[in-house]
Amino acid sequence: MKGRLELELYTRPTCSDCQDAKKYLSANNIHYINKDVGEDLSLEEDLKQISGNRIVPMFAFYKKGLFGKRKLIEHFIGFENNRDEIIRLLNPKKS
Repeated sequence: MKGRLELELYTRPTCSDCQDAKKYLSANNIHYINKDVGEDLSLEEDLKQISGNRIVPMFAFYKKGLFGKRKLIEHFIGFENNRDEIIRLLNPKKS
């Protein structure tokens, strides 16, 4: 498991790109933590802190460092436009 990234996906229930991203991740058995901004408005501050705006879907990739501390490695806004890069990060051995 060393080197594996953790994925947090910030979504809203009314966002079709968010729903497509979740379907893709589920269909490919990719573990992610769904952060529904529509359900928990406090997540909007996290979203703005990471990406600088409120646009979803936002993919945040974290890596656990020494002593379990997480470090943000990369983030992307949007699924379709960033699909190839997101898949590369999720499957580093296939690149």
